[in-house]
Amino acid sequence: MKAIVMLFFLVVLTGCLGMPERVSPVTGFEADRYLGTWYEVARLDHSFERGLKNISATYSKRDDGGINVLNRGYSIEDQEWNQAQGKAYFVEDERTGYLKVSFFGPFYGSYVVFDLDKEGYEYAFISGPDTDYLWLLARTPNPGEAVINRFKTVAKAKGFDTNELIFVEHDDL
Repeated sequence: MKAIVMLFFLVVLTGCLGMPERVSPVTGFEADRYLGTWYEVARLDHSFERGLKNISATYSKRDDGGINVLNRGYSIEDQEWNQAQGKAYFVEDERTGYLKVSFFGPFYGSYVVFDLDKEGYEYAFISGPDTDYLWLLARTPNPGEAVINRFKTVAKAKGFDTNELIFVEHDDL
């Protein structure tokens, strides 16, 4: 059942390659530094992620120049891990944090890195094609109040409804 929900998530994200009006992708993006595991700290609510905890995304290089994406979350109801494997490619150039991501077929959706800790690559703010899609990813499940406050401030200024944020439960990992 959760696999079907994850597929729904993927279908929703494949609808558009645009981005919200006030969102701009970061420049100076370094894909090699972005690779590895990121934890989902906060997001706007979507049915495809409801009931999941310990959500993470792991990125790795593809032979064709793209990036492999492995999204994972633990279903509280089903007591099992769910995952979705996808691929991402740069929309403009490899130094701009604007990618298109697909988890099946020829359908792609926006993945816009609009804020990033460029010094340590410890957190990233991600948007989809509109202000209904927003994530805070970090290298640790608990990045600290300063990062969370920055996320709320920056996202609100860009038009996201930060009053609706969901904070992801993570077991002691």
